[in-house]
Amino acid sequence: MVQVAYNIGDTLTFNTHHIPEPSMKLPPILPTDLDVVFIPLLQADTQGNRLGYGKGFYDRYLALCRPNVIKIGLNFFEPIPSIPAEKTDIPLNYLITPNRVYEFK
Repeated sequence: MVQVAYNIGDTLTFNTHHIPEPSMKLPPILPTDLDVVFIPLLQADTQGNRLGYGKGFYDRYLALCRPNVIKIGLNFFEPIPSIPAEKTDIPLNYLITPNRVYEFK
C-alpha cells in the first residue's frame, strides 16, 4: 500500500479492486509521516478490533506507522460485541458509522 497526497479535483482512476485512486505518479508519503489513517472495514467490535478482507494489508501498513498514529475505522454498521483478534491485529482508536462515532481506549 502506498499513500500519496490528494487534492480535490485531482484525476482518479479505478484500480484492479475498483477503488478510485490518484492517477498521477506522485511521490509517496512515508507511513511515519502520517498522523491519521482512515481504514475501511467489514466489521468492528466494541473493543476496536477490526474485521477486513483477511489479507492483513492494514495491519502490515499500520505496523510501519508511528505507534501514536490515530486509526479511524469507517463502516456502515454498528460494532458487534466481539471479533476474534490475533497478536498481530492492530485495533482502532475510533470507528465512524452513519449513526455514531465510537472511541476505543
